[in-house]
Amino acid sequence: MSYSKFTLTSVEKNFQLQETMQNLFPTVKPLEMSEWLQQTLEKGSYLALKSEKARSEMIIAPILLEMINDRAISIFSGENLDIDPENGLNGECDFIISKVQQAYTIQAPILAIVKQNIVENNMGQCAAQMVAAGLFNQSENQPLETIFGCVTNGEIWQFLKLENQTIFIDNKKYFLDNLEQILGVLQAIIDFYK
Repeated sequence: MSYSKFTLTSVEKNFQLQETMQNLFPTVKPLEMSEWLQQTLEKGSYLALKSEKARSEMIIAPILLEMINDRAISIFSGENLDIDPENGLNGECDFIISKVQQAYTIQAPILAIVKQNIVENNMGQCAAQMVAAGLFNQSENQPLETIFGCVTNGEIWQFLKLENQTIFIDNKKYFLDNLEQILGVLQAIIDFYK
């Protein structure tokens, strides 16, 4: 089993998690995008972004790069996080955000991002990666009470939070046409760990 095999129900059952929906970021402040990001996304909009890979490279990655504004995080793309293969917590992660500055290897992951065409169908994969990130942090003697997650196809962004054996699913979805809100949420997650 690997991350992609999990459903939300199977993650909850296998790891004794509860699930609830709530507004995770009720006071988020929109964050203005840089001219660089605006130009990059405009250039990408002229391309046919039909595949997950294309959307990942032309939409998601530039948005994440925008968040390195104060160099407080590291971004890992396509890295394996093999923390507990016997329980299916292994495989490649689309993106992992670490709270460690300019790290070469994954350290202190705080946000797992899953890129998928159908956002709702991949909450389980994201939740499994969040569980794995928490276990990874414990094994590295850097336990964190809260791990965030996100499932996105580039156009729609759905955020999650894992805390105290509960998966909180944001009852609000964020859309690319309101990118300042997405950037605000990402900044709120980074600021949560400062």
